[in-house]
Amino acid sequence: MRKGFLFLVLLFFVQLGFAQTYSIIDSRAIKLHEQGDELVKQRKYDEALEKYQASINREANFLESYIKMGRVLLTKGLSQDALSIVERGEKRPSKASNKVKAELGWLKMHIYLAQGEFQKAIRKFDEVDLILDENFRKTYDYQQNQEQVIFLKNHLEKSLTISKEKLPEPVNDFKLQYFPVLTADSKKLLFTKRDGLEEYQKEDIYVTYLDESGLNWSDPISISANINTAFNEGTCSISADGNILIFTSCDAADSFGSCDLYVAYKVNGAWQRPQNMGKNVNSRSWDSQPSLSADGSILFFSSNRRGGYGGNDIWYSVRLPNGAWSEAKNLGDQINTPKDEVSPFIYFNNEILFFASNGHRGFGGMDLFVSRVEKGEFTKPENMGYPINDHQDQFSLFITAQRDYAYYTESIYKEGKVERSYLYRFEFPEEITLGEKLVVSEGKVLNGKTGLPIEAKLSLVSLSNDSTMYQFKSDGKTGEFMMLYPDKSFSGLYVEKDGYLPKIFNVERDSLKNRRNLEISLVPIASGEEFVFENIFFDFDKDELKPESLSSLVRLYEFLQKNTQVKIRILGHTDNVGSETYNQNLSQRRAESVEKYLLSKGIKKERLIPIGKGDKEPIRPNDTPENRALNRRITISIQ
Repeated sequence: MRKGFLFLVLLFFVQLGFAQTYSIIDSRAIKLHEQGDELVKQRKYDEALEKYQASINREANFLESYIKMGRVLLTKGLSQDALSIVERGEKRPSKASNKVKAELGWLKMHIYLAQGEFQKAIRKFDEVDLILDENFRKTYDYQQNQEQVIFLKNHLEKSLTISKEKLPEPVNDFKLQYFPVLTADSKKLLFTKRDGLEEYQKEDIYVTYLDESGLNWSDPISISANINTAFNEGTCSISADGNILIFTSCDAADSFGSCDLYVAYKVNGAWQRPQNMGKNVNSRSWDSQPSLSADGSILFFSSNRRGGYGGNDIWYSVRLPNGAWSEAKNLGDQINTPKDEVSPFIYFNNEILFFASNGHRGFGGMDLFVSRVEKGEFTKPENMGYPINDHQDQFSLFITAQRDYAYYTESIYKEGKVERSYLYRFEFPEEITLGEKLVVSEGKVLNGKTGLPIEAKLSLVSLSNDSTMYQFKSDGKTGEFMMLYPDKSFSGLYVEKDGYLPKIFNVERDSLKNRRNLEISLVPIASGEEFVFENIFFDFDKDELKPESLSSLVRLYEFLQKNTQVKIRILGHTDNVGSETYNQNLSQRRAESVEKYLLSKGIKKERLIPIGKGDKEPIRPNDTPENRALNRRITISIQ
């Protein structure tokens, strides 16, 4: 539990004012006790403890000193010492009033809360509740604690079953490692590394790779000399394909404030020099803890800049078509509170946001929450429950695209301060829904003539509404790409590169899901070259284009707009069901439907030649429904 929270607990106890008179009459002991109270007001806690101990040494039945000593120890983060003091006080023979007994029990309840002993805290509340003063029951403080107990009871009744495991060496070899993030294939793990908390011990971003067995991580290494510098670099986020990195750097020469967000791109296998994300994203205040959406289009981060609702709020920025980033906006009071919201993580489907907060009802300190996008708005956050959340601070959650594991940071505290931190993971519980399953596909884009790698754009498009769900690039040096997308059957993949014919896939029909060695060949634009114009749909025996054809039609139009000298033949094909004459006429009408769309968009008629091929040129034997479906197609040929 955070020390700042414990100080608030101390103030809370002081303000209760249960006992203004004392259970003893020894004036010397009382004077020592009151000297301790004055020292507490000055936050001289160690000196105050000495005074309370001296008063107890003089009068062993002085319960008020046991209580005050326990409060100070709890404030210092020494909950076990506080519990020992309280239990010593409980054993003293005393004729204390119900107010003193209630105050002692109330303190013990808070000690149990600080230790994560929630069942004991609930039982102690129920016990003390019977002797609390009626006026105190009407206070805001009592009502908040009562609601906390109800919250704990409800969540403990539906506790999740998880098993936390510390990542094996060599990953956890540093004194501090935190904020883990992974690429979509879960084979590349990035984290922030620090050797200690001294000023000269700076943060750096390190990376480790999972071997082919899926069991062992490589020795962590610095991500790049272009990224890590003499300043602090850490709390990063990476796009699903591993080619866009956004990270925090503090006190750099070009920063707007104490900590700013920077972006770096991987080109031909190497990280380029990072750039400050600019004034639209950064401010004079603290800007950190980024989370980039899977396709790199939306950035969430935490900031304490002006215009928010509390200390740290979650903000977001959208990548514009020209590559710049929009002016950051606050995520709103559905997510943000007067306290702190940090460590956002937008899940791979761009529809579920996880974050840490001490402003929403939780178990203590920072808890993890989840909010979902419904009708374009984030829903009311839900606590992720016990034991994902407990009495300590929880943050830096990352859930894999395969939704098998959640990675997070767990810290060891000493007197309320972080002493060590490690990377952990647990199997992600099915009770927390993550929407449709995601599919990860990998492969290469190559020049169909030379076999050389190509840097191409890959777009995953929903055919039902022509919306681009994800967009990725292949690496110009290796041709490699990695993409992920929802497990929806009705989506198309468009692979495009200036100077080349596009490649169009139907994800379901072409069996692209979870492919690991998908090879895509792009052919340079030249006379006589052609490609299958996938995702053009007609009803059976009809020639009207269905609405789901729009995404492919738009891309053909854009191709012709970019390549103004290109003329094409639009070739219609059918299966062999029906007469030869009928199929010839149907294929001609379907080709003319594509021509009609392009003419409506302003493409000149002399650049378009619709031709019906009927059933003369099948690409599969017409012996199964699946093969006949493949033969019913539109092909584009360059004149």
